[in-house]
Amino acid sequence: MRVLVTGVGGFVGSNLAADLAARGVEVWGTFLADAPALPGVELLDVDIVDREAVAGAVATSDPDVIVHLAGLSHVGASWNELAAYFRVNVLGGENVLAAAGERRVVVASSAEVYGVVPADAQPIGEDAPLAPASPYALTKAALERIARPRGAIVVRSFNAIGAGQAPDFALPAFARQLAAIRKGVQEPVLEVGNLAARRDFIPVGDVVTAYETLLSHGEPGAAYNLGSGRALSIEQALRRLIAVSGVEAAIEVDPARFRPVDVPLLQADASRLRALGWAPRGDLDEALRALWESVS
Repeated sequence: MRVLVTGVGGFVGSNLAADLAARGVEVWGTFLADAPALPGVELLDVDIVDREAVAGAVATSDPDVIVHLAGLSHVGASWNELAAYFRVNVLGGENVLAAAGERRVVVASSAEVYGVVPADAQPIGEDAPLAPASPYALTKAALERIARPRGAIVVRSFNAIGAGQAPDFALPAFARQLAAIRKGVQEPVLEVGNLAARRDFIPVGDVVTAYETLLSHGEPGAAYNLGSGRALSIEQALRRLIAVSGVEAAIEVDPARFRPVDVPLLQADASRLRALGWAPRGDLDEALRALWESVS
């Protein structure tokens, strides 16, 4: 099998590409500007908003399967960058789908497309209505509307966690603050936003095995939730990270860090994915420890 991973330098993309290559799969990957260090992966410098460049990358790699992970993914930033999010996530995704032709495509979406779902209607199944509550979620829902009728397999991922995640996400940002406190360059106070929101955290290793399952067994045109089925508050996850780090710090809530809309609860019903033989096996504390060790 030959696989093309767009956004191969990202958090999920780099982990997926490395694991596939280690399994003997021929892996190609697109990146933008900064080439990632991924031995065994053929790299292509491609901006996915450039339609001709995307078509050229697909022609060059000639993959059996495309895993489309490239995109902008920070919910908070999307409120101030709607045009960029639409251009990259929607138009860029359309470029990938157009270049794919009849090839099998797996597309990364997000649990954020569900929006605000009442607690008594959770865990959320894939048949729940899409009600995006942020510009980011809106672009992912729009991409799904384009992708699924073309037979793409859609992955609605909940909150992946582990080493290598971008520092502008909550837990990596907390880990970097804790590292700065340990080094004595920050006062022993963690600046945080809304800690009440509850999320379904899943170790990135489980995310990788889910994508690998869907590469071969996903139903064309179907959507799959990717989550553990459990939800923790951001505060609970933070306190577990603090325990892993061994750093003593006070927690100070900064209202300026709150998002315009913060979905209170997202918890996955991943039974559709489990029916394909996948199951989450990772340990959250181990994922938090890997995240901590990567920044400390």
